[in-house]
Amino acid sequence: MITPEALKAMENKNKKAITGGEFLIRAVGATDIFIPEEWSEEQIMMKSTCDEFVQQEIAPILDRIDSLEAGLMPSLLDKAGELGLLGISVPENLGGMGMDFKTSMLCTEALGEAHSFSVAYGAHTGIGTLPILYYGNDEQRAKYIPKLATGEWKACYCLTEPSSGSDANSGKTKAVLSEDGKHYIINGQKMWITNAGFADVFTVFAKIDNDEDLSAFILTKDMEGITLNAEEKKMGIKGSSTRQVFFNNVKVPVENMLYERGKGFKIAVNILNIGRIKLAGGVLGGSKGVITESVNYANEREQFGRPIAKYGAIRNKIALMTIRTYALESAVYRATQNIDDAIQHLVSEGMDKGEATLQGIAAFAPECAMLKVQGSEVLDFVVDEGVQIYGGMGYSAETRMERSYRDSRINRIFEGTNEINRMLTVDMLLKKAMKGELDLMGPAMKIGAELMSIPDFGDEPANVYAQFHKYIANFKKAILMVAGAAAQKLMMNLAKEQEVLMNIADMAIQTYAAESILLRAEKLSLIHGEAAAALPTEMMKAFIYDASEIIGRSGREALAGFAEGDELRMMMMGMKRFTKIEVFNIVEVRRNIAAKLIAENRYCF
Repeated sequence: MITPEALKAMENKNKKAITGGEFLIRAVGATDIFIPEEWSEEQIMMKSTCDEFVQQEIAPILDRIDSLEAGLMPSLLDKAGELGLLGISVPENLGGMGMDFKTSMLCTEALGEAHSFSVAYGAHTGIGTLPILYYGNDEQRAKYIPKLATGEWKACYCLTEPSSGSDANSGKTKAVLSEDGKHYIINGQKMWITNAGFADVFTVFAKIDNDEDLSAFILTKDMEGITLNAEEKKMGIKGSSTRQVFFNNVKVPVENMLYERGKGFKIAVNILNIGRIKLAGGVLGGSKGVITESVNYANEREQFGRPIAKYGAIRNKIALMTIRTYALESAVYRATQNIDDAIQHLVSEGMDKGEATLQGIAAFAPECAMLKVQGSEVLDFVVDEGVQIYGGMGYSAETRMERSYRDSRINRIFEGTNEINRMLTVDMLLKKAMKGELDLMGPAMKIGAELMSIPDFGDEPANVYAQFHKYIANFKKAILMVAGAAAQKLMMNLAKEQEVLMNIADMAIQTYAAESILLRAEKLSLIHGEAAAALPTEMMKAFIYDASEIIGRSGREALAGFAEGDELRMMMMGMKRFTKIEVFNIVEVRRNIAAKLIAENRYCF
């Protein structure tokens, strides 16, 4: 074990800030990352406030919320506003709490168990408030943000149209300057607008005249010409207001343009980056809640004379759900701290806090996209297994598990579909390389030379962490080998090879999560000793065991999609070498993890 002082010294010694995507080519040490076991007392108190709000105000009335009872959701947002939960990221001088990004993420996680409320909350505090907070001028911020922070005004974000979903910049809503130059006249239609049914403030994206790119405007519900369709009937998140919004000759004062003409798409992209990593935080909370419900049920439900928690098949499910959730948590807060560090660095250089926040998050856009994919798919896996543990009762609308299953599905579509985010991940990494921000081709070329040489087996690893660091280093080599070969072979056609891109993204997602859970277990061991880190280390081993299979399969599929002959054979051998790990008793490892949760009767990590 090491003292907190020694740990801090180690962190400061190696304090060269990492940038987005650099995890692929840079070895990261355990002392370089933040782990959830390091929350401060203030942050834990904030999470407790959110937990209590969900248990007292949301959980008892989920059916009423899902019935879209008139006025109920706005009243719940009002209560959240009274607790300060709508202004966590808002500066104190604008009526908020002025807390850092990491704390806001922790609160997002805690509220992730709140089903439809978490969607309304996220839309209001995220895409509803942040465009004005980060892109509004002083007058706009002073006018709107304090009332949004308290909940006096509710917000929504109007981007998607019937013909423009993933291709958001192709929207057809138009804005034309009036003859007297005092207003923009907006006409068009938006759909899938969360909170539209009760919003006071609308951030609306439209094209001025024949502009190629969108502009953004702040509208209020009292402007003549705004009409709403009836509430959409949805598979899940039934309690969130979702409507189409129509704009018929809506007169918007010119001073209500947000930021600059033609810069609306930039606003949309940057706000989406925030939304993606915040979604990962929200689904993390949802996953933990579902695991607790599943363990509770498994301990109570008896078959063949004993609780089903005693059966290996159920224990295996509980373990898998927990391992993937723990890895997600490790990755989410690793990236969140990296973003916070980037923000603080920019602020220390004199940049405005809002602009620093946008730039800090944009620097880690690849990680935001990866975590959105990982998080939404982890929750989908967890709720699916939760229904299976419940058996027939999991299919009954009388249980919360059925609601969790339906509510989960939207997350793979929200904030850009997972397919789009997979392709964006690789595209953003390659663009960073082309700009000189990441040296990907240099390491990729070295790996090509390594494939022609005799493998260097090196010295015996000093401990389990050193051994698994070697595995992670090899996973990174596998990614660089495949991505480098694909870029060289396909060049400008790579963007069209979507299957190859998605396979490379899966390799990167699994590697980032695998390294994150390894660093977390290792840091726990440094701080609290091997005994305290025993089960986290078991989870790390189990996750990396599964990750090696996914990385290997994805790499082989990608290579087979563009390589052939001797080149393909050589890289297939490389893929086998880079994804090989020593065999261990994975069954026993999973049993040990499940036993801990069953004994605690909850998610306890």
